[in-house]
Amino acid sequence: MPPPGLLNSLEAVTINVAAFLITMALFGVYVASLGHNPLDVYYVLWLGSFARQISVESTLTNAAPLMLTALCTAIPARAGLLVIGGEGALVVGGVATVLAGVALSGAPFLLGVAVMALAGALAGGLWIGFAGALRQYRGVNETISTLLLNYIAIAVMYHLITGPIRDWDRVLKTSSWSIPQELRVGPLPFIDVHWGLATGVVICLILWIIMRRTTFGFGVDILGGNPRAAQMAGLPINRMVVLCCFIGGAGAGLAGSFEVMAVHGFASESLAVGFGYAGILVAFLSRQNPAAIIVLAILLGGVTASGGLLQRRFDLPDATTQVLQGVLFLVVLASNAAYGRLSLFQPAAWRTT
Repeated sequence: MPPPGLLNSLEAVTINVAAFLITMALFGVYVASLGHNPLDVYYVLWLGSFARQISVESTLTNAAPLMLTALCTAIPARAGLLVIGGEGALVVGGVATVLAGVALSGAPFLLGVAVMALAGALAGGLWIGFAGALRQYRGVNETISTLLLNYIAIAVMYHLITGPIRDWDRVLKTSSWSIPQELRVGPLPFIDVHWGLATGVVICLILWIIMRRTTFGFGVDILGGNPRAAQMAGLPINRMVVLCCFIGGAGAGLAGSFEVMAVHGFASESLAVGFGYAGILVAFLSRQNPAAIIVLAILLGGVTASGGLLQRRFDLPDATTQVLQGVLFLVVLASNAAYGRLSLFQPAAWRTT
């Protein structure tokens, strides 16, 4: 009989694949209702995401922030929390990176990048850690508080980039001061994708090891599965919850750092384009598994990258890929009811074969 862990993994993969196929079928009905052949749309989705090198580069560029913002939901979820504040943590991380970068003008490259990344991660971690502290010490629902913190973060950013830190020389787009050109992060070797992708992959793998191979990860899983058992075992529940929120927020804040250091060079409305919300979908699809986040972020990054091509080829609305993501999110939520109910993946079924 296969070990229970393998059975659970096979069940998760099967359900997620089925959810994806159902989503594509429903999306096909949607595009057919607009007068287009679904097979043609699927082909263009493939072209825009994985068929050519430029498509792959665009997909991976979009996947980089998704990996990191997904951690903002996935890590607290392992402790039993539903945090949806990745968008706000990304924004405050980007703003903190700008402030640190401007202050570090003239600093050595490695020192400047390290401090900017640390500033972004720390800002995002404190932002979501604050929501975790509100939940544990004041009983404030973390879902509501992190949703509201998203709006607060975006409002604070708009206030700053339209006044205190606005670059008045840039008249076509309202934005903050720019970080020094010598502190901009370049692409990875052999591919035009910034270093945020490699950072996201490494962080996801490190967190997978921590959550699967350390006593801290074991304690977090106990807390998420049975809070009463965690309390009876004497686990420091409050500290663990706040720390999980801080780690998740730091990931999203780091995503904001790389959006500034490697993509834009400044803070603007381009920071709040939905990476934080798409990261929620990645976290749910991965079942809060940091290693699986890598693969699923690339998949969702491909969907995002193909949006422009879909619009040009079929004159579809700009929000078409958002419709696809929304349908996928609803199907994934509905598929959660199937976990533990598929007899093929239950130990008893294997004992009788």
